[in-house]
Amino acid sequence: MKEYCLPAAALLLLGCHSAFATELELDPVIVTATRTAQTADETLAAVTVITRKDIERLQAQSVQDVLRGLPGVNITNNGGAGRTTSVFLRGAESDHVLVLVDGIRVGSATLGTTAFQHIPVEQIERIEIVRGPRSSLYGSEAIGGVIQIFTRKGGGALKPFFSVGGGSYDTYNASAGVSGGGEHGWFNLSASGISTKGFNACDGRPEPGGAGCFTTEADKDGYRNLSGSLRAGYRFDNGVEMDAHVLHATGDTEFDGSFVNESETVQQVLGATLRYSPMDIWQLTLVMGRSQDESDNFIRDASDNLRVFQTRFDTERDTLSLQNDLSIATDHLLTVGADYQDDRIDGTTPFAVTSRDNTGLFTQYQGAFGAHDVQLSARRDDNEQFSIQNTGGAAWGYALSDGLRLTASYGTAFKAPTFNELYFPDFGNANLRPEESRSVEIGLGGKTAWGRWSLHTYETRVDDLIASDSGTSPVNINQARIRGLEAVLGTRLGNWDLNTNLTLLDPENRSGADNDGNVLPRRVRQSLRLDADRDFGQYRLGATLLAAGKRYDDLDNTRELGGYTTLDVRTEYVLTKNWRVQARVENLLDKDYETVAFFNQPGRSLFVTLRYQP
Repeated sequence: MKEYCLPAAALLLLGCHSAFATELELDPVIVTATRTAQTADETLAAVTVITRKDIERLQAQSVQDVLRGLPGVNITNNGGAGRTTSVFLRGAESDHVLVLVDGIRVGSATLGTTAFQHIPVEQIERIEIVRGPRSSLYGSEAIGGVIQIFTRKGGGALKPFFSVGGGSYDTYNASAGVSGGGEHGWFNLSASGISTKGFNACDGRPEPGGAGCFTTEADKDGYRNLSGSLRAGYRFDNGVEMDAHVLHATGDTEFDGSFVNESETVQQVLGATLRYSPMDIWQLTLVMGRSQDESDNFIRDASDNLRVFQTRFDTERDTLSLQNDLSIATDHLLTVGADYQDDRIDGTTPFAVTSRDNTGLFTQYQGAFGAHDVQLSARRDDNEQFSIQNTGGAAWGYALSDGLRLTASYGTAFKAPTFNELYFPDFGNANLRPEESRSVEIGLGGKTAWGRWSLHTYETRVDDLIASDSGTSPVNINQARIRGLEAVLGTRLGNWDLNTNLTLLDPENRSGADNDGNVLPRRVRQSLRLDADRDFGQYRLGATLLAAGKRYDDLDNTRELGGYTTLDVRTEYVLTKNWRVQARVENLLDKDYETVAFFNQPGRSLFVTLRYQP
């Protein structure tokens, strides 16, 4: 994993001032932070990039495995593989994260969140995580930041790839695909699947006084997922570039519950991108796509093992974006564009409103003046339900010396209420207002011969934050104030590659009511992650240590979840040039912990994978 975006004093905070590194990797090109291509060292935002190489090195079984413990990232999970997985960026709500797949906005319009648990990790080429407000470029939801997932692209000579594995909880997975292209084209076709019998997901309490899953079912809760992706593109001699992609994943999740206890899901993203430069200073980009989030829910009678259909929730989202990038002078780029989004919902639940659209106009200026870098952005969204929302952002960077830079930024953002929050029968509140935020951030960081380091400190204030507790209807609380610090260090100690990050968070409820001064629920106030890897030639060793402080599961701060430390260890052995076998022990210390009250997490687990990669 590579953390770029250069902010400081991380050496003192992380106690690694005596570490040494021998070589630095080249900066990757990222696109999410500004909607334009730039290297990680150029961006003024806090960005973490995860590559395909990182995913395979970590031997990740899911997107959750990849993201947990990264700078500013807090994850909760409702009981293992396939269960609801929520991502909180910089202490903001889980629906304050905008998620894109190959440039297409995804997620559920009813829930307002993305089903990370169903996104197949074997279909992913890389992930870009941008922390901090980005509504001035992307519109609603981007209060905490933006996560963009890129599927495998392919290119080059024809190459097949393959993996198969298994392990604890009767878990089995496999993937296969082929990629290739030529001088002008590229393609990737792949498929993957995972099946696990799992473990008991929840130790809930039945009514009266129900909690968790509202039932006690001491059974194993399994999960199955089948997925496939296709991405292909071509660059014509006249400079026109076309790229099309599809990602389709189906899941079957068993869980504990008295209302429903099995769910069949479909996650699908279709998209196409057209790029053309009518002249040297002008690049035109057209992106169009459709994302679908579908869920059929059942209750299974344990006595006769029959399923009875209960509910269906379907979301369909169409998006269209037109972007113009104009090089008005050397090191000066002007971006002007428009986005259109149309959300539609369907299902068995009678919502008072079942569709809405949004049109956004945005502009951005990026310029360099010697040692100074400037970014200015503004956006105007016209939402069918909530009228006009204006957002803006400003960022400045100053090169103090070669490899050392100071950054500062300010941004506003908003999030429109979801259909569930507004209209779910006997729960929704149609009088909700959009949530609005303002954030300020200062960073310092550097790149030297021995590694990279950064420090970011920030404060975000969210007005009209939407919150609900214990089944009550959602309401706009007065305000939340979130302060945080993120320290990152990547270096080499001896022959070991070390990547360390520390996140400190103060997410405070400022409602002015009974919960005023309380910690916002499910946020960890302190977390530390350390990755250590060493290559011995024919084999490789690695470990990930994750320490997380306590959190509260409710607005009242009466239900406390204790802190925990987990240790994962991994090894890899190269059999031949193209074949390798991997083994990973997750939660080696067999720590018993929860990220959501009453929902269990995996104990000590072993997974073995055989991988073929030319």
